Amino acid sequence: MLLKKKDTIENNMFFGLEDMLNQKHPGYIFANQEKSQMFENAFSPLYCLDNGPPAKPIRLMIGLLIIKHLRNISDKSVVEQWSENNYYQYFCGEHVFQPGKPYETSELVHFRNRIGESGMELILKESIYMTVQQLKFQNLSTSEKQLKYHQNKLKKQFRKRAAIEP
Repeated sequence: MLLKKKDTIENNMFFGLEDMLNQKHPGYIFANQEKSQMFENAFSPLYCLDNGPPAKPIRLMIGLLIIKHLRNISDKSVVEQWSENNYYQYFCGEHVFQPGKPYETSELVHFRNRIGESGMELILKESIYMTVQQLKFQNLSTSEKQLKYHQNKLKKQFRKRAAIEP
C-alpha cells in the first residue's frame, strides 16, 4: 500500500530545533552541557542595564566564539555558517531555526573587547574541555599526551587569533 505523503510544513510548524535534531550528535549534547549560567554570571556585570542599544544574548556570543575556536574558522565564517547550521543555532541557545545572520561580524570584535583577556581565557577553557569531550565521544584512544597536544594546539590557535584580531 502506498502511504499518503505527509505535509512536512504542517508537521514541522510547531516543532523546535530540539525536536528536529539528532540527540546523539555532539552539537546537541554540548548544547545541553554548556555552562551558560557561568558565562552569564561572569559577563552580565559588563553590561549597562538602562542605556544604549540592547546587546546580543551572551549565550549566542559565547557559543559562536566556542564554535569559531573548535572549527578554527574566521568571524565571518562562523556568522555565515550559523545561519545554515541547525546544530550551531541550537548550541547558541536558539529554539527555532533562524534563516538570517545573527548579527554583523564586527559584533564579535566588540564582544571580545568587552570581555577582555580574562573572559577569552574562560572561553578558551570551555573550548578545550569540549574538545577533550568530543575526542572521548568519538571513542578515540586519548592518552594524556594526546590530550595535552590538543590543548596546546587550541591555546596556540587562540593566542595567534587574539594577536591578529583587534
